[in-house]
Amino acid sequence: MADALTADPPKTAAARPGSIVLARHGEPDIARDVMLNARGYEEYWGRYEQLGIRPGQTPPPELLEQAAHADVIISSVRRRSIESTQALVGEREVARNPMFVEAPLPAPKFPAALKMSPKVWGFTARFWWWFFNHHAGQETRVQAEARADQAADLIIELAEQGQNVVVMAHGFFNFMIGRSLRKRGWRLTANQGWKYWSTRRFERS
Repeated sequence: MADALTADPPKTAAARPGSIVLARHGEPDIARDVMLNARGYEEYWGRYEQLGIRPGQTPPPELLEQAAHADVIISSVRRRSIESTQALVGEREVARNPMFVEAPLPAPKFPAALKMSPKVWGFTARFWWWFFNHHAGQETRVQAEARADQAADLIIELAEQGQNVVVMAHGFFNFMIGRSLRKRGWRLTANQGWKYWSTRRFERS
């Protein structure tokens, strides 16, 4: 496995750009039927960031086909993305790049007596991070948007050489990369939503 994109491909643009597919990783191997306060969610998210995916998962046929036709496959460096990519392409060479990790989810400092499910905490933490700049010393929205722009520029450069690109990363940061792609003239041509293993395909004529 490669740790980063190290090749120096030709800089000339292809007659027709390749496609870009942003895929979300498989289902993580962590329980969700728990109720947590803010401190508990911080610990939960810390474990989530370290864990892989539930054993026995198989990528959907459409994603397998997209990967088979991809010239470049990029994975986030998080374990859940790495294991999802291995399930997708086996021992095929993959570029792992920390630029594609998920945006942070710091929990708001709500009273300890308030307990919510991980799903509700995730939505709440993202809302506060996005709209109220609650970052708790972690990456801010502005910083994450700049990172998403850099990620978009990287994969656009590859696609403009005629290469089909598949990125195995994370739900919300894929959304942010998608916004950057659209700002740069790329069209969303297929959208499977945000479930695990879902994909969003971008093309430019």
